[in-house]
Amino acid sequence: MEKLIEVKNLTKVYEEGDSKTFAVDDISLTIDRGEFVSIVGPSGSGKSTLMHILGCLDRPTSGKYFFNGKEINSYSDEELAKIRNKEIGFVFQAFNLLPRLSVMENVMMPLVYAGIPESKRLTQCERAVDLVGLHDREKYQTAKLSGGQKQRVAIARAIVNEPAIIFADEPTGNLDSKSGAVVLEFLQKLNKEGHTIVIVTHETYVAESARRIISIKDGKIESDMKVEHQRIVSKDALIK
Repeated sequence: MEKLIEVKNLTKVYEEGDSKTFAVDDISLTIDRGEFVSIVGPSGSGKSTLMHILGCLDRPTSGKYFFNGKEINSYSDEELAKIRNKEIGFVFQAFNLLPRLSVMENVMMPLVYAGIPESKRLTQCERAVDLVGLHDREKYQTAKLSGGQKQRVAIARAIVNEPAIIFADEPTGNLDSKSGAVVLEFLQKLNKEGHTIVIVTHETYVAESARRIISIKDGKIESDMKVEHQRIVSKDALIK
């Protein structure tokens, strides 16, 4: 398979006085295009820091990072912002939606920042909103949606630019079990359609919805294994 992400001896150190904390400690790994990977570990293990570096939200202290075949350690902040906007989609635990804007307006934001012509935005937004089953809610303010619906809006926003990879940081953390199952179902559906997905979680059942589990402890990879029996999440109907 084609490598999408490759990191070599990646390290992130936080210094306070004479004290050093290795949030990410000499990690090397690859993620292929089309994979569905979960990164698991307890609070403080370094999994979110690793995701922030892989998602170009943070920079490593040392080590090399190749994204789509290009080493990006020396990229400027502006260049990294372009990669985040065009190549990476994010889904966060807290949704990070603009509550007074409609579903469509929230989903459209990455296209506006990317300079996509207005004539093309609507078509791309409708496709993304349809994919997560919210066509009948597209004019609703997101403040009026349930938690599960908000996270589905966040997924639509993450995929609207057709990014190379989607990072989901604790995507079910603020949801009840049923709503969480619906979100995982959509992520599995996206992966089957060819999207590369990386989930960061501390929940075992969420991790098992992926096809590969990377376990992080004290900033190091403790294990990296393929899932023999992927947990298939399926619901008969969407939660309204």
